[in-house]
Amino acid sequence: MKAIIPVAGAGTKLRPQSYTQPKALIPLAGKTVLSFIIDQLKEAGIEEFIFIVGFLGDKISDYVKEHHPDIQAYYVSQQERRGIGHAVNLTRSLVDHDEVFISLGDTICEYDVASVLSNEHSMVGIRKVDNPRDFGVAEIDASGFIESVVEKPHIPKSNMAMVGIYKIRESELLFECLASNIRKGLLTHGEFNITDALHCMIQSGVKFEAFKVDNWFDAGNKETLLRSNATLLRKYKATADASLFENTVIVPPVSIGNGCVIRNSIIGPNVTLGENTFLDQSIIRNSIVGAFSNLFDIVLEHSVIGSDTSVKGETRSLNIGDNTSIDLG
Repeated sequence: MKAIIPVAGAGTKLRPQSYTQPKALIPLAGKTVLSFIIDQLKEAGIEEFIFIVGFLGDKISDYVKEHHPDIQAYYVSQQERRGIGHAVNLTRSLVDHDEVFISLGDTICEYDVASVLSNEHSMVGIRKVDNPRDFGVAEIDASGFIESVVEKPHIPKSNMAMVGIYKIRESELLFECLASNIRKGLLTHGEFNITDALHCMIQSGVKFEAFKVDNWFDAGNKETLLRSNATLLRKYKATADASLFENTVIVPPVSIGNGCVIRNSIIGPNVTLGENTFLDQSIIRNSIVGAFSNLFDIVLEHSVIGSDTSVKGETRSLNIGDNTSIDLG
């Protein structure tokens, strides 16, 4: 089995961070979204990964080489962002008839990966949502099999959203359906969606069993990113030793990267600091700060700060990208 991880999206809802950093590499609870996904699948026994990259794809490959040198990694470039279905179709020659496990690169889910991999059927991860119009939706029969799927329906017949995790045994049929949809120009909401390929497979007789994920952590925009960060920090009871930092108070849960220098500050709760960050005379809570950043004389709450950033000044809620210098004096 090969894992396919699409990470070519522009991340427009996470700008300005995503101008210089793929959203899959945004720090989250001491890791990145991509590392959460890779670690889950590695632990379940998957060794081969295909990453679909686009803008800033070199950062994805550099990150994987540095942090996950033990996996067999392949990279496919999606030059035109024409949807997840189009992206997955680009991997056909690399898959070479193997079963595939597709996990979207901006979502962390908690579920029994080994159980899903060992199931005799193809499977799709689902979760009950309040706003099914924003998702691909699955209608499920009494025995747990999917009867139909629709991408962002105007009038949903189900509130079971597909969370972006698909185990597909019939990979050759998947690619036939994807290629057919692209050849026919079958667009949904302006894109070639994997949902339409799943519909094609169901129409061809493939049985997809639905499985519910225990938790679903979205990193698609600032609000969901910060909520996911706080939830994961609490879940893993992340903390740090305040005695390692000069005149500093730590209010858990927090995650502090290696090489950080912190003085005269209060950190937490719900804070992730990237590695080699410098803080002095600051209060940070409910925020994410990227690596190699410098913060001085500032109070931050509900903020996302990019890497290699310098900020000094007064109380604010900020959302700023990498390589930025701000003096709020």
